[in-house]
Amino acid sequence: MENTSKELLEGDLRKNLLKMSIPTMLGFLLQAVYDIVDIIWIGRISSPAVAGVTVFSTIFWLVEVLNEIIGTSSISLISQSYGAGDEKRTRITIEQTITFKALVAIVAAVMMLFILKPLLRLFTQDDIVLKAALDYGYIRIFFLPIMFSSYTVNTALRCLGDAKTPMKIMIISSILNVVLDPIFMFKTIPGTSLPGFNMGVFGAALATVISTVIAFLIGFNLLMSGKGKIKLNFKDLFKLNWEIDKKLLTIGLPSGVEVLFRQLSGMATIYFVSTYGTNALAAIGIGNKLFGFAFMPLVGFGMGSSAIVGQCLGANDVKRAKETARYATLINVVCMVSLSALALIFPGGIMRAFIKDSEVIAVGIPMIRIMTPALIGAAVAMGLGSVFSGSGHNTPFLLSSLIARWGVQIPLLALMVYAFKLPMAYIWSSFLIADAVEMIIVYGFYKKGTWETKRV
Repeated sequence: MENTSKELLEGDLRKNLLKMSIPTMLGFLLQAVYDIVDIIWIGRISSPAVAGVTVFSTIFWLVEVLNEIIGTSSISLISQSYGAGDEKRTRITIEQTITFKALVAIVAAVMMLFILKPLLRLFTQDDIVLKAALDYGYIRIFFLPIMFSSYTVNTALRCLGDAKTPMKIMIISSILNVVLDPIFMFKTIPGTSLPGFNMGVFGAALATVISTVIAFLIGFNLLMSGKGKIKLNFKDLFKLNWEIDKKLLTIGLPSGVEVLFRQLSGMATIYFVSTYGTNALAAIGIGNKLFGFAFMPLVGFGMGSSAIVGQCLGANDVKRAKETARYATLINVVCMVSLSALALIFPGGIMRAFIKDSEVIAVGIPMIRIMTPALIGAAVAMGLGSVFSGSGHNTPFLLSSLIARWGVQIPLLALMVYAFKLPMAYIWSSFLIADAVEMIIVYGFYKKGTWETKRV
């Protein structure tokens, strides 16, 4: 344990960060690609099928907030215990995260099964769309505990300094999902004469569930066998440790609330954009997909940096924790500046890669030019913010997001749309302003230094 726990605490800091971050980034990028492929396949069924899956997904993030809370808590708990060389506490924390998160998922799934249909009715009265949403949603909800546990084993492996294995697991899961989708969904597999199972959107959900179960089993087996640096005790998975479980609920609570309010602000933003018509909605829909892709490097380096920061703080090496966050921030900024340069030079080409409608492209060009530089602010916030998730001091995430989104962007949008009736281009500038505000607040909390003494 002594030697393996120091892998990220010694040697070249930059190499360690790249070793942790690049595999994580690649894994999430591939999953983002799968999400688009999945929608393309579903689009071949019908537009109501796409609408049904979209409506269900809009509701599904309500339970994913729970995964965000416990998952964020587990990063600081596992990485700090491992960095301190405490093998027993590291093992117990991983076991409790798997067990407690699965238990929370069971409770959430039961609640969702009862309220899903009434919630869907708030978004659609179309019976065909509703059926598609239910066909896709029920099985996803039923396997929610496995999905949560799958996230946990990947997080645990990263916190132990192994980012390559979760990447491999995510690659296997994504490829399996892409292969199974057309087999389960269609009567005849597209591009071939081979028969499929003709399950429609239920087949798409089934493919996702199967790939998630296999991903969980691979990671879980590694942890149970001891090949993941820590060997779990199967019997202890059936015990609850309230001291740890309480921390799993509370440490990441600000992060979970932040995700909730960020999603709500996104819905409010869509509402304001919708007042400018269908072309504006189509443009921001493309923008969300595009910026989702662009955001993946920030996610990769944020998660990699958080794991290293947690281990450093567990070993009381604050200086190395700071250097890790600063280097992650530098890489993030370089990546986003490069993307912003491409967006400024080739906005039309980027839009045409997604759609051929000239009117939507005309709306989207200023959107890309104005909104992409906002990612530079996000790059700084994600890089420096890795010290918060690594330390367990997650309140700055919540405050910066609430102030930037609900204190600045939403009121600004209301003024632009209803008071001044400004052109569409001004709407895009609200994203740039909000991200700049969020960056400034995160930087302020980083400099304040409360995270330096925070231990969980």
